[in-house]
Amino acid sequence: MVRGIKSSLLAAASLALVGCAAGGGETASAGDKPAPTEKPVKFDKDPYPSTYKGYPTTLTVVKNVTIFDGEGGRIDNGSVVLSSGKVDRIGGPDMELPTDAYVVDGTGKFVTPGVIDIHSHLGDYPSPSVDAHSDGNEATSPTTPEVWSEHSVWPQDPGFSRALANGGVTTLEILPGSANLMGGRSVTLKNVPARTMQGMKFPGAPYSLKMACGENPKRVYGAKGRMPSTRMGNLAVNRATWQKAAAYKKKLDEGKAVDRDLAMETLAGVLSGEILIQNHCYRADEMAIVIDMSHEFGYKVSTFHHAVEAYKIADLLKKEGICAAMWADWWGFKMEAYDAVPENIALMFKEGACTIVHSDDANQIQRLNQEAGKALAAGRRMGMQISDEQAWTWLAINPARALGIADKTGSLKPGKMADVVLWNGNPLSVYSRPEKVWIDGALMFDAMDPKRRPVSDFELGQPGEGDVK
Repeated sequence: MVRGIKSSLLAAASLALVGCAAGGGETASAGDKPAPTEKPVKFDKDPYPSTYKGYPTTLTVVKNVTIFDGEGGRIDNGSVVLSSGKVDRIGGPDMELPTDAYVVDGTGKFVTPGVIDIHSHLGDYPSPSVDAHSDGNEATSPTTPEVWSEHSVWPQDPGFSRALANGGVTTLEILPGSANLMGGRSVTLKNVPARTMQGMKFPGAPYSLKMACGENPKRVYGAKGRMPSTRMGNLAVNRATWQKAAAYKKKLDEGKAVDRDLAMETLAGVLSGEILIQNHCYRADEMAIVIDMSHEFGYKVSTFHHAVEAYKIADLLKKEGICAAMWADWWGFKMEAYDAVPENIALMFKEGACTIVHSDDANQIQRLNQEAGKALAAGRRMGMQISDEQAWTWLAINPARALGIADKTGSLKPGKMADVVLWNGNPLSVYSRPEKVWIDGALMFDAMDPKRRPVSDFELGQPGEGDVK
């Protein structure tokens, strides 16, 4: 469990009355009362802490499999040992295996770390898709950093179990939508059934601020007759908001009293490096401008999302240490998505930049393995030599790094969370599907066992209940 970490955001500002020096050094009379001392006000940085607890586990061995370790490594005819919710060991055919474990013989099959989707709206835009469930965009102001996406998450969204069973997704970031320049905080979830959002909340994962540039904010607010209605308006509103946040943070750093401001708290957290930035942005020129703005105000962009023109500035993104989370072939649905190429992901990878495949869609999250396969095929057609195991980093260690959780998950390394998928074939093939999925070493899905197919309470009694075809 993540404990609520209490820290003082305000320092005490105490004033002691002293006597007036004039008139022979008079002192304050006994009837004068000292000025009240301001007591430090403590705000909980995480007032909605994770209550996640892993499901029951058993010592498990998956053997005779081809392993993609999530960091670009491959082991043929290998084995993985899962113990007490962690990856205990990983190795080849000569590795010693425990004799008292539950054994899965995966001959002819593949094992990978669980898929991590860095861009999802499950729970905030759940199924069924009706207005009553539309909770992802607080489209009432161009900047709403005070809202938190976790407060819209509906844990019973059937999309969670679909992503688990069909896509092998074990971790996902739920972002606000992109109507606003600053849409609010994201939350990272473990993809497990739970009664509350907090029961899914990834322990220790940092928050991110969702930002957006380009057409969406200027269209939404320009249509309302207010600023921003242009790209220069987008930047102006952003800069004015960051300027205000910098002044708020300066007062905090100096120990001065401030009125609590939830929006400024989030932005001060970004400026202090505690909260990451996930930035929706399509065009290369706009990504470059956002990078300049981040230098101006002293924050760092973790990831540009969608980034259909990332290939134009792959060297810049590499230099800045910024990831790009991209689609394999979504493009052309608006002008800023027009100048895409199917080799975008592969070109980013070959430049050595942090490369991620994401979904942004309740259906595509169920086949991110295929999306990575399409991007890999496009790169190979262009002549780039990229191995299958290297391509799997796009769904594993790279999104984990961009979310600040790579020390806990994202690869099959001893001591990390045992988030593991057994695929019935090469996971980059359109013919392959998850056969078993473990989260923290607990078997959460088994295609061979109807009892291991999670069904949300909302689905119980519904036609097609539990259908994961």
